[in-house]
Amino acid sequence: MTEPTPFAPRGSAAEIEEGRAFAPKFDAAGLIACVVTATDTGEVLMVAHMNAQALTKTLETGEAWFYSRSRQALWKKGETSGHVQRVVEMRVDCDQDVLLLEVEQAGPGACHTGRRSCFYRAVIPGAAGMPASLEFRDGERTFDPAQVYGQVNGKDSA
Repeated sequence: MTEPTPFAPRGSAAEIEEGRAFAPKFDAAGLIACVVTATDTGEVLMVAHMNAQALTKTLETGEAWFYSRSRQALWKKGETSGHVQRVVEMRVDCDQDVLLLEVEQAGPGACHTGRRSCFYRAVIPGAAGMPASLEFRDGERTFDPAQVYGQVNGKDSA
């Protein structure tokens, strides 16, 4: 017997796009993409994934929970660092396969590299036949990840 969820069953396209039922569409791996923005600035802080359990815990607690694809484990944002994300508003896109969390970000940053945002580099197209490159933008570290996490060993350590 499966546990009850706070999600409605998926209906027709019209019901999904125009209805009031929350019926998230998880991918074949059981995940849904989640864009996280700062409620005060609108800045994109990070993108992560949720499984049904992480989404349920987020709805229940009002704090962001995610699913780590690399560790194959549930994780609460800020559990190690203290940089918790309090959800102010959750939105879903038209076909309910992407979530948007507007959060109050505790602490100096959301990125495990020590930056406020995970999006601190711009992609610069290469000249004809040359590869693209990356240029740092707003890339200053706002905290020392080694002090916060100990030895930083992976993307999802935050």
